[in-house]
Amino acid sequence: MKIIGDDTIQRTQLTHRLELVRTFQLEKGMRILEIGCGQGDTTVVLADAVGPAGQVTAIDIATKEYGAPITLGEASETIANSPLGQIIDFHYETDFLQFPIEEPFDVVVLSHCSWYFQNAELLEDYMQKIRAVAKRVCFAEWDIDYTLPSQRAHFCAANILALYTAFIEDDGNIQNLFHKSHIKKILENTGFTITNEQLIDASYLQDGQWEVDYSNYLLNEFPQVPAKIQTLVESFAYLMNEQQEAVLSLNSFVLCADA
Repeated sequence: MKIIGDDTIQRTQLTHRLELVRTFQLEKGMRILEIGCGQGDTTVVLADAVGPAGQVTAIDIATKEYGAPITLGEASETIANSPLGQIIDFHYETDFLQFPIEEPFDVVVLSHCSWYFQNAELLEDYMQKIRAVAKRVCFAEWDIDYTLPSQRAHFCAANILALYTAFIEDDGNIQNLFHKSHIKKILENTGFTITNEQLIDASYLQDGQWEVDYSNYLLNEFPQVPAKIQTLVESFAYLMNEQQEAVLSLNSFVLCADA
């Protein structure tokens, strides 16, 4: 699955996706819908899990040109030409709420995509439709209940990026920092019953350092915000950059629920 250059980063990312998908308890031959597939790191693991008799439909609202160092289009083209390509059907620039579904799915997966949602109401609308088209939903996201001091910087960076999106006209990746209690409430409000809850180690991933680096890059944009928000941002920045330990990523939580 090497796509570009040194694939060390991708191998690390795929290791985590393998751990996540194991908790989903998928079976060979299942029909899976993945919402927010991005470059397809989780998609290929889902395809491997369901095997040649299964099918993975992967959708994302972003364009094929989005993404770096490779775009979504470049990644999906590479995957399409791989042994798993025949199992996967990619759809970009696709809003799930407008996506026609002719046959029910066994499982719908949302993996590390909820922070892109503009508000909780939209996520709840997604869950309402998911309940109508699938037997089960499997949800994974960063856990902001960090347990190690060395994960503090990632937590602070995520807050800075969320504040940036909230106060600067921007379509940044972090629109909302949903806590797992928010997700549980949304699942329950839409008629799901949670059957599995797990915490998965993600501390070894590169994402925490990436988010810290990007937050520091954006800090000079914050003089445009109200004074009280500026103070909050500066406090997060101080805690983020004064961390003595090497930056570790937040862990991931997994929630699986039946309709």
